[in-house]
Amino acid sequence: MNPIQKFQEECVERIREQGKNETIARHARDFTVESMRSQYSYNFTWMGRPIIQYPQDMVAMQEIIWKVQPDIIIETGIAHGGSLIYYASILELIGKDAYVLGVDIDIRTHNKTEIEKHPMFKRIEMIQGSALDETVVAQVRGHAKGKKRVMVCLDSNHTHEHVQKELEFYSPMVTKDSYLVVFDTAVEIAPEDVNDNRPWGPGNNPMTAVHDFLKINSRFEIDQAYNDKLLIGMAPDGYLLCKTD
Repeated sequence: MNPIQKFQEECVERIREQGKNETIARHARDFTVESMRSQYSYNFTWMGRPIIQYPQDMVAMQEIIWKVQPDIIIETGIAHGGSLIYYASILELIGKDAYVLGVDIDIRTHNKTEIEKHPMFKRIEMIQGSALDETVVAQVRGHAKGKKRVMVCLDSNHTHEHVQKELEFYSPMVTKDSYLVVFDTAVEIAPEDVNDNRPWGPGNNPMTAVHDFLKINSRFEIDQAYNDKLLIGMAPDGYLLCKTD
């Protein structure tokens, strides 16, 4: 057997077996819960900008970006811009003519300034407005139109209702064999004290929206390999593979 193929097959089997390991799954869940309390995700930067993501998810994202080779990555939710810059830098390394489009209801001036002066801004465009606003959605559709490979990441308001509507509006833009990634599905296992004063929490979050979405949309399926591989992260059940046009 080709040694590269052999390694790849061994890796697939390791990941599958890891997903069945109840001990490591329990420890991973405990870490995820406690790390949400300590605001673990706020501790990391990418090329100088706060990324507010778990490193495990970002490793997964570069795997997906390399595999999909998207012409555009659409992300709702910008915050400090670290993930925009991260995705743009991966596209820069790939070297193809592609860019990242960020949408946020409030792009704060100090963050906008830092993003615009960053070297990776050459591969970034931004739209200020609600991801659910019809005008904004139309603008995003305009960017996606005609692109062969479109990838979407949802990471803005984390209530069930909001994410459900984002899934309705943005999922049709995702192309076959690409991904729709829904972040913060881990809110479903978050302790109540983590979500104090926020409109989302267990029973009302991106994971509940994803599960309802998959009941009525057959284009997508959860890529279980990312659940089994990562174990720790903020997007369990959130890596959705698009199976059809």
